[in-house]
Amino acid sequence: MRRAGRRAGIAAVAFVVLAIAEIAVFVAMVKLIGLAWTLLLVVTTSVLGGWLLGREGGRGWRRFRAALEQGRPPGAAATDGLLGLVGALLLLLPGFLTDIVGLLLVAPPTRAYARAGVQRAAERRIPPGLAGDFFGPRRVRVRRGQPRPPDPTTPPTATPGPTTPQAPTAAIEGEIIEPR
Repeated sequence: MRRAGRRAGIAAVAFVVLAIAEIAVFVAMVKLIGLAWTLLLVVTTSVLGGWLLGREGGRGWRRFRAALEQGRPPGAAATDGLLGLVGALLLLLPGFLTDIVGLLLVAPPTRAYARAGVQRAAERRIPPGLAGDFFGPRRVRVRRGQPRPPDPTTPPTATPGPTTPQAPTAAIEGEIIEPR
């Protein structure tokens, strides 16, 4: 319960800081280009955000359904659609800082970086089997390690026939690599 309260407090402080920063940027833009142009820019980005909200929502839903129908993991399509919706919502909000983040989330090159980050965060929070089902299999790069010496505390297994010493098993270390 403390954790949820702490997160709510951090979110409230972040919201207040964002509001103050948005007002400061708005005032700076008024001084730079004038009130009329600043208001026109804010209204234009909000209209663009409203249009993108409908477009990205429909597009994301169609991609998600197509992935399911084709038997592909729907995680990439779902993440892409979610990022498009968040980007459109941020454009819809009045403010230049939220507009910049919204534009970055709507633009395909930067959305790919955001998608990779969201997928990594999701994969850390859900079981590996579910992550594989949702996001698809991961490529793994491995590197052979040094053979592990036999464990002296483990008794040798009795096998019929000639006794030959078993070779120590090799340890394999690796890291997960994102698919391209």
